[in-house]
Amino acid sequence: MRVKTLYTTQVHFMTAIIEVKNLSKKYGDFTAVDGISFEVQQGETFGILGPNGAGKTTTLEMIEGLKAISGGEVILDGKNVAKQTHAVKSVIGVQLQASSFFEGLNLVELINTFASMYNRKVDAMELLREVQLEEKAKSEVKELSGGQKQRLSIAVGLVNDPKILFLDEPTTGLDPQARRNLWDLVEQIKAKGKTVVLTTHYMDEAEVLCDRIAVMDNAKIVALDTTENLLKSTGVNPTVEFKTLTAIPESTLQQLPGVSNVKRESHFYFLTTNQPQSTLDGLFTLGRTNNIKIEELTLKRATLEDVFLKLTGHQLRD
Repeated sequence: MRVKTLYTTQVHFMTAIIEVKNLSKKYGDFTAVDGISFEVQQGETFGILGPNGAGKTTTLEMIEGLKAISGGEVILDGKNVAKQTHAVKSVIGVQLQASSFFEGLNLVELINTFASMYNRKVDAMELLREVQLEEKAKSEVKELSGGQKQRLSIAVGLVNDPKILFLDEPTTGLDPQARRNLWDLVEQIKAKGKTVVLTTHYMDEAEVLCDRIAVMDNAKIVALDTTENLLKSTGVNPTVEFKTLTAIPESTLQQLPGVSNVKRESHFYFLTTNQPQSTLDGLFTLGRTNNIKIEELTLKRATLEDVFLKLTGHQLRD
């Protein structure tokens, strides 16, 4: 099981490396991004979570200087993106949702080709080793799996040793193992001091990787905070779930510390509690005292799906 150390409001990053001020993007009468503002702190992993069509990719492309800004401004590493686009591109790395690579070149040749565009010399093998593609060094892109292609895209995004790495839906379409491998890579990149900005519509991905999350829906940011604080904001209490073949009166379970609601389905019980540890301690004591075998015990807390539902009134995947 993966464990993510969550940052709380007591943890502060030192410097804002990206400042987004009242940013908007319009296509005729259609507003793709509607006056959003936020900052990304140096050294953090910042996530933009939202459904497809929320405006996540458009936001990233404006910050990266890949798409014209309709209104507002973006300051990246002290540079105005609209006015100093070339200077901005020299300090960022970008992994797009879909990438195209030169055909007929192996991975080492591709890395060196992209490095030459920045007038840099890189150790292609070391870079491929960093993204776990060393054994594919002499292969062409067409020989790679989906997960390997995504890791190659990240390697290409690192050739200029960027201060900020942008990842747009980095694990879409990948199998579970490939997703987790890429998560590990992102955490390794962050550990080297780089700032990572990513978009995703996967709640588990945002929770595992991101120090702070901007929840985006219908072109607006509807919430922005640490994962921990976003989960607390739902007001949804954890649920203790367990199975026992010995019937327990619901009135008995209702008296356990913190329990506000008890639900039973056949041999399964569901206890809503605002004191999960005290509830668990009381349940274990009840089981020992009455020789009741507690099985399949699970503690379920609020999820980012609950956060999104509370903020927007609909499911993330609607």
